[in-house]
Amino acid sequence: MLPVAILAGGLATRLHPITHTIPKALVEVAGRPFIDWQLRQLRSEGADRVCICAGFLGEQVQAFVGDGARWGLSVTFSFDGPLLLGTGGALRQAAAQLGDAFFVLYGDSYLPVNFAAVQADFHRQSLPALMTVLKNNGQWDRSNVEFTQGRLVEYNKRAPHAAMAYIDYGLGVLRADVLHTRPAGEAFDLADTYHELSVKGQLAGHEVFERFYEIGSHQGLRETADYLRKEST
Repeated sequence: MLPVAILAGGLATRLHPITHTIPKALVEVAGRPFIDWQLRQLRSEGADRVCICAGFLGEQVQAFVGDGARWGLSVTFSFDGPLLLGTGGALRQAAAQLGDAFFVLYGDSYLPVNFAAVQADFHRQSLPALMTVLKNNGQWDRSNVEFTQGRLVEYNKRAPHAAMAYIDYGLGVLRADVLHTRPAGEAFDLADTYHELSVKGQLAGHEVFERFYEIGSHQGLRETADYLRKEST
């Protein structure tokens, strides 16, 4: 399986006061730090290499995860440094640890998805990047993807429009060279890279059918905890 980058560098302000002193990755969810749930799932899906892109309080995540051996994984870390690099800049900085192509997973997401099927579709469609999408119709968050007859027409987080009934599910696959157009150390948002690729017809889409879970908000934290408790019994 391709390496996996976990974007875990955010400030997690929506989870205050929980995240005043601990990073979001270490927030307890159904009895375990959230990163523990993510790494367990990645191993069960066949992953063996993970790079955690860390920022705010990232040293605490590194102290907990170590080299990943207890999950049967090889885990490395890439730190933003003094400047917050955003999701795109963090991946650009970590690219040397990830190889030619890799999965991208947000550090607050738990995604019931078949990684092998996503990877196979990425290779089949042979485009520079792939985004998993869920038919949303505004249910979980504002829809931001136009996806028609198996083709991703446009992704636009900043200016979604009426034809967008799908949402970015939270798992992507990228070829590293799509990031190398930006200089190392520059802050930028992965969402803008996705948008630019989509309008050029260079962003593949892979439809999934089960909702995502996230701990970016207190409500999301409660829903994710409920789901994981049921899954682990």
